[in-house]
Amino acid sequence: MVSSVYIHIPFCQQICYYCDFNKFMMDRQPVDQYLDYLEKEIVESIKRTPITNLKTVFVGGGTPTALDLEQTQKLIDMINRHIIKGQAGVEMTFESNPNEISKEKLQILKDGGVNRISFGAQTFDEGLLKKIGRTHSPNEIEEAIQTAKEVGIDNINLDLMYALPGQTMEQFVDSLDKAMELPIQHISAYSLIIEPKTVFYIEMNRGKLKPAPEEDEAAMYDFLMKYLNEKGFHQYEISNFEKNGLESKHNLVYWNNDEYFGFGAGAHGYVNGVRYSNAGPLKKYFQLIDEKGVPVIHEHTVTKQEKMEEEMFLGLRKMKGVSEVEFSTKYGATFNEIFPNVIEKLSKDGLVEYKDDYLRLTHKGKLLGNEVFQEFLL
Repeated sequence: MVSSVYIHIPFCQQICYYCDFNKFMMDRQPVDQYLDYLEKEIVESIKRTPITNLKTVFVGGGTPTALDLEQTQKLIDMINRHIIKGQAGVEMTFESNPNEISKEKLQILKDGGVNRISFGAQTFDEGLLKKIGRTHSPNEIEEAIQTAKEVGIDNINLDLMYALPGQTMEQFVDSLDKAMELPIQHISAYSLIIEPKTVFYIEMNRGKLKPAPEEDEAAMYDFLMKYLNEKGFHQYEISNFEKNGLESKHNLVYWNNDEYFGFGAGAHGYVNGVRYSNAGPLKKYFQLIDEKGVPVIHEHTVTKQEKMEEEMFLGLRKMKGVSEVEFSTKYGATFNEIFPNVIEKLSKDGLVEYKDDYLRLTHKGKLLGNEVFQEFLL
């Protein structure tokens, strides 16, 4: 049963030095043609597997707000025509760069049903913003949030990064302080991971970039959790914190291991027990849609064993943890029957705790999450 949709808009005005998502510089790109083909993909996919009881739509990128006003309207109309179809109560999120959003564009989003916006702030330090290839200023973050509030979008997420090259603890604390002055309901905070095929990866291999020491990253994460808790932000997932009960329903789809459509060039989806990925290059994306209606280049039927592994390492990202009753109902076996001795070992190391039917990470476990997750690979 598919009740969530991710839509990928792969265009950017500027390529950030750490980004490894499928993206293209906006200049001279066939954006309108892309939107036409995106519509074809959506129509064909939904014809094959209808959406049931739609809960969330997430438009990411790239930078969806790199589209001009006309293209933004075209995209929003398409989503409403084929996906939302007048259904109420759908969480619809749009990603945005703070310096690429005007009041007119936000009004189009609001009128089209967007009720949650995610701003890629990353840091409030001017020097660090330049260092990571961002084009907005700290002031523009504040202005964008105020404008979103003015048009009536109140559910606002801020993306922050830590363990950036040369970032000090003072700079990180200052960014958090500045974020707390703004009317936001959600923070997603991620440490920098240097991925292949990024500018940072090339610089690191040339010896021009030194990643932050692991102990600095751990200290920043530890501070982040305590600080946001004191400010009334509840941590519900390793990297995500909400206020007033406004969790990201869409991101919970991934951590609950639920199925979702992925539309657009380079998007990934999970439908009818099959994980799939779409062609990334636009030419290939267009060609495949012309030939077979959908641009899928890779499909993998998830085995029962993989589902059980995913259930654990995705579910343990949530602070709530994984319910053994739910796990047993789904897979007909207890944790220990599938993962003998694993929980005992992790408990002994102080990384997980089992309480009231739920297995969850301890504070120490959150700091060493990847070590915990790999224990559940059979």
